[in-house]
Amino acid sequence: MSDVGDWFKSIPPITRTWFAASVAFPLIGVLGLIDFRNFILVPELVISRFHLWRPITATFFFPTGFLYLVNLYFLYQYSSRLETGVFDTRPADYVFMLLFNWICIVIAGMLIHMRLLMIPLIMSVLYVWAQFNKDTIVTFWFGTRFKAHYLPWVILIFNFIIGGSFVNELTGNLVGHLYYFLMFKYPIDLGGRSFISTPDILYQYFPNRRGFGGFGAPPPRRPVVAQEPMAGSGAGGRHNWGQGNRLGAD
Repeated sequence: MSDVGDWFKSIPPITRTWFAASVAFPLIGVLGLIDFRNFILVPELVISRFHLWRPITATFFFPTGFLYLVNLYFLYQYSSRLETGVFDTRPADYVFMLLFNWICIVIAGMLIHMRLLMIPLIMSVLYVWAQFNKDTIVTFWFGTRFKAHYLPWVILIFNFIIGGSFVNELTGNLVGHLYYFLMFKYPIDLGGRSFISTPDILYQYFPNRRGFGGFGAPPPRRPVVAQEPMAGSGAGGRHNWGQGNRLGAD
């Protein structure tokens, strides 16, 4: 139990909270403490009876089973990597990404009558991680290896085979692509305007930490430009500055 506790404490704080909620709500449903039907997203009840908790509980609840465990593993792996990688010193930006993706997924869920939102949110985070690590080689089931750029679509096919549906995974991939495009691709790579940004209030609750982390990959090295020989220089365009003395030498 101490080993489990140490492992749980080692999970980054935002991912740890998300992971814990994703374990607690299914456990409550399994134990029958609350009827699981109160957790799922029902648009009619949200709109007409103001069951405003349903978009939240539908994000953390999922029927236990193999598919649940697989996606819980994806949550732990890729949310942790993203939180300690690209967003290492910017927890507010990571919280904003989760909120933005979640709001988009809730809207999509209300429109197409999705009952559970756990998988779409996990897939949206995994998609963003894959975009930042496109050329990273990942190993999937049965030792298959491919670039991370293809991982969200491989998981979509995998979950379709074992679960019989791909709507959740496709929704998560599309939302993840929307966030990445609006936050990074369009304003940075394409030179367009920035349509979304982290609200200042989130920085008050999740201030930036000191470190060397930051968005995206490190900037490319500036190429060395050969300079023309200066007038009055010696042969080959180089000036003879002498041998000089070492600092501190007598």
